[in-house]
Amino acid sequence: MSVVPVIDISALHGDDDNAKAAVAAELDHACREIGFFQITNHGIDAQVIADMYRTSDEFFSLPEAEKRHVAQPSPDTVRGYSSIGEQAFSYSEDVHQPRDLHEKFDVGPVDFDRDDPYFSVENAGPHFLPNQWPQRPAEMEQAWSTYFRAMNGLSRNLMSAFARGLGLDPDYFVDTIDKDISMLRAINYPHMTTPPQPGQMRAGAHTDYGSLTIVRQEEAPGGLEVFTMDGDWIPVPVVPGALVVNIGDLMAQWTNDQWTSTRHRVRTPRPDATGDTRRMSLVFFHQPNYDAMIECLPTCLAPGEEPKYRPISSGDHLTEKFAKTIALTPR
Repeated sequence: MSVVPVIDISALHGDDDNAKAAVAAELDHACREIGFFQITNHGIDAQVIADMYRTSDEFFSLPEAEKRHVAQPSPDTVRGYSSIGEQAFSYSEDVHQPRDLHEKFDVGPVDFDRDDPYFSVENAGPHFLPNQWPQRPAEMEQAWSTYFRAMNGLSRNLMSAFARGLGLDPDYFVDTIDKDISMLRAINYPHMTTPPQPGQMRAGAHTDYGSLTIVRQEEAPGGLEVFTMDGDWIPVPVVPGALVVNIGDLMAQWTNDQWTSTRHRVRTPRPDATGDTRRMSLVFFHQPNYDAMIECLPTCLAPGEEPKYRPISSGDHLTEKFAKTIALTPR
């Protein structure tokens, strides 16, 4: 597949099982061939997206010192603000390039019972740590929480379709994603006034860690690119109203690599780019419950085959990915 397919998922909101199965088959094909697709008729209210963009834009426009009041507290606590050059996605692939030209803000789950021991640090580790919210803009927590809930609902709908596409019961994943440890991130790629260093990217080549990622991207120079099985980098065009979806390493592992977790990057604007090159992406990283065991799905193992991966919990899988990145990051 040399292009990222665009898939209409309107049938997933209805009751026609045959129509749902047809969409699931399209998703299955895309996940096997390229691991990326764009979805239209996804059901996310345009105002929810607009509020998320507006509050994110207001936050990133604040003075650096004010943004630092909610800085990410430590490398293994992915909450709050990280400035330009504090991350290099390529390190997760043992590739050392100049650090990435973006700043970001992260939050984790927004709806859970803090009195339930399941969500405590003693049991859950860092996966349900409190979020850090800035004083400005005042509406940021509300807008981001609303967007988080919308993305989580969409992710659960997609996971049900994934189950259908893999020949499983549509509710197969329900018990593994009802207490998910997903994260929401806004990434700001500032306008570039000087050329990048050799090899420098807005986001270096990497694969995502979890089950699936949902991205809302903007039309601006220097965008998202996907590395195909043919060995080519191809752009992911901005389709009005669409969301970009890709699967991560955990889903590839769950399917015994029948589905592909594909490398991708955000390149810097080309030298002939003119005008404002700033862009912002909204990224939702869906990740199953921390105690969900990830082992080869029953429909993904042919007779006589052995699973490629040892069983691992979703939480340990994510922690191992973070640990690798932290270990490779210069201090």
